Amino acid sequence: MSGPSSRNALPTNGSQPKQGLVPTNNVATLDGLTVRARIDHTLTVDDVVKQLCVNLQIKEPPSHFALRDENDELVTNDNLRKKIKGKVNLKLVNAPAREARGVVEKLGQRNDKTLRLTLFSLQKYIREEPFAQEFMNHDGLAELVHVIFTTTGNTLAYALAAMQNLMELDYGWAGLDDNFIFRVVQILSSSQSLINVCRPATAILKKLVEADAMTAPGAALASSSRRLPVAPPDSVYRYGFQVVYEQMRKEKSLLETVVNRLGSADTAMAQYSMMLINSLLAHATDARWEEFISELERFNVRKAVVRLMALHTIEDLTSCILDFQANIVRVTYRKKITIVDPENDPSHTEVLDYIWQQSRLEEEIDIHGHPFKWRKLGFATEDIMQEFHDVGVLGLDCLRKFVETDPDFSKVVLEQLSRPEERRCPIAKASNEVVDLLSEHWAIFAPGCGSNDSTSTTFQPFFLDFYRVHSLATHFFLRMWSESGAVCGDPPDYGDFSRVVALVRSQVKVALRSENVREWHEVEHDFLEEYRAVRDRQMKELELEDDVLSKVPVRNLRAKLYKESFEFVRQQRIQCLLQGAWFVIGVPVASAKDSVKRLNRPWRFMRLDAGLKFLHYVDSAAKFPVRNGLEDLPDRIDVSLIGEIATETCIPPPGVLRDQDGLPAGSSMKPYPTSFSLLSTHEGSLADLIALDQSRWADWTDGLNMLRRDGGHVASKETAGFVHALTEIGLKIKLLDLSGDMVEIPSGLVAGPPPTNTDFFFSDVM
Repeated sequence: MSGPSSRNALPTNGSQPKQGLVPTNNVATLDGLTVRARIDHTLTVDDVVKQLCVNLQIKEPPSHFALRDENDELVTNDNLRKKIKGKVNLKLVNAPAREARGVVEKLGQRNDKTLRLTLFSLQKYIREEPFAQEFMNHDGLAELVHVIFTTTGNTLAYALAAMQNLMELDYGWAGLDDNFIFRVVQILSSSQSLINVCRPATAILKKLVEADAMTAPGAALASSSRRLPVAPPDSVYRYGFQVVYEQMRKEKSLLETVVNRLGSADTAMAQYSMMLINSLLAHATDARWEEFISELERFNVRKAVVRLMALHTIEDLTSCILDFQANIVRVTYRKKITIVDPENDPSHTEVLDYIWQQSRLEEEIDIHGHPFKWRKLGFATEDIMQEFHDVGVLGLDCLRKFVETDPDFSKVVLEQLSRPEERRCPIAKASNEVVDLLSEHWAIFAPGCGSNDSTSTTFQPFFLDFYRVHSLATHFFLRMWSESGAVCGDPPDYGDFSRVVALVRSQVKVALRSENVREWHEVEHDFLEEYRAVRDRQMKELELEDDVLSKVPVRNLRAKLYKESFEFVRQQRIQCLLQGAWFVIGVPVASAKDSVKRLNRPWRFMRLDAGLKFLHYVDSAAKFPVRNGLEDLPDRIDVSLIGEIATETCIPPPGVLRDQDGLPAGSSMKPYPTSFSLLSTHEGSLADLIALDQSRWADWTDGLNMLRRDGGHVASKETAGFVHALTEIGLKIKLLDLSGDMVEIPSGLVAGPPPTNTDFFFSDVM
């Protein structure tokens, strides 16, 4: 090269350029010069910088300098070889530690003119450990917090983005106190806050919610103890839901504002809000669980998510919505096992009083001198706690919603009471039975191993409207009772009650089929079907169905095997990630509309490290045998940065996959079915890949989803099918054992009397 701003090629070994020596990279210096240098890939970055300083006659110590590429990525020993091989243009710049000292100094000057530029540099460099350590050693955290407290607009957005990036490290921000958390809460609560301010603020609050002692590296509950681990005072894992929610309670409008932002036209804002809600749901503690869930339900978060489901173009939100579904399964299950206790819980008494008032009945005394109140509504006894034993608070809430949504509830009750006693449909008992049927249909089981082990690969809008479906099904139950001429009886079958339950179970399966593609009016129409049509279809189903499978003990066994199967498949998927696989580097559909160029290195081998923290990879022009370990994989992706695994996002580059060759110009570029992208919440795509077959695609997309701390759902039908198949095989093996031993399976189990003393222990043999 020539000109005043350049010099001849300079080798980094200190000798003068030799004839025919080919430079590897251009290096720009701090004073604006550009040199052509041949860099030896066997040297360390420190040696390269040292030799550059010698050749350029820079008098300052080489430790003051570092190398970056044109995108300001720091050149390290890990990526130096890649930069040399790619002939990337480099810059000789201030070392991260020196840069950090300068940034802290500028933040302390409070100069509005330079503050924005300083913050812009800070958010880029803060993820680098040398920079971050020096930044925090010079009290940079306090300076950054001061900026967040005293600025607004775009300056505040840059400051929050810098804090968000800093919090990706697992150290250095343990000094953030309640005042800071409340400041972030105030920013989010304001409807006037800019979108680019709300995005990083939401991410910060999410990070604080997740930073509890349970999520600290190595934290786990001892098998013999229920005591939670305690994080050391200087640990960043000292926050969590309880700390954050105490500040959230001071701003009553926060949750409502976050829920409203789910409808934001800005997809990233909706995604951030969805992820915050998921984190709050997943980490809610017992002390505030009921209060938080009630408040979230009051702001109609389920309806907001159902509206998002209708926007099929928002692929980036798919994973978040499936995570939300899994969280609501956990919420629903917890409500189902929470005992209704009106004597000790005023909220339960309030709901029961409301239901009774809406019935417009009067309490009486029966012929035996006992109160005759709740039996009028269809309960078997006056013991409310026992009546809701199997469905818990979920059953109570469903009955309340049923009463709320039916203005003629009192007429329905009077109609039943006007009939002969044996012809009355027990409304409350029917309501509870419908809760059980819907719980069975949507697999409302206990979460296993602390993960959201939901294998639903599709949206379930009807599940999110559980109460509405319950009302439809309960009305259907009452109608089937009348049209079939059912009569009451004594326990355990209660006359024709079990027969009507079977009819409703059959109709629930029909009405709620394929719910991701059906409309509400179709569900309502199905629940209006006449008795004879329902009965005829049920008879055909009974010819194909084994009655044993519908018994409660078998359903409970299936639930247990389901959780075991999910965990088995989860471990298998993660094992596939540890072994590694070859992929084709995909071209995002959005960027492929103009022109698709051939890639020099279209193949990528990826492997998860043993610590489950990084995806190591190497790009290559062709596939080659990769050794065990990570020596052949110089580059890596931090798993914690992956916020979303989006599927069907890209197309293969020309000439790599044969079935994609020869596409005519201007043809529609449909996403490849086995393509997927690893998306960061604030950096776009970390990787765009195409699996070579469907099995590998399922292994990696589901494995990565299961690996994410806030994930756990399944994206592929293949994995969901494996879990289902393992569950059914396990169930059949268990049933074969029972049938071989001629053991009769009861329809239900009745608990025996409690022990008369404490002279016993629980056996470990199952």
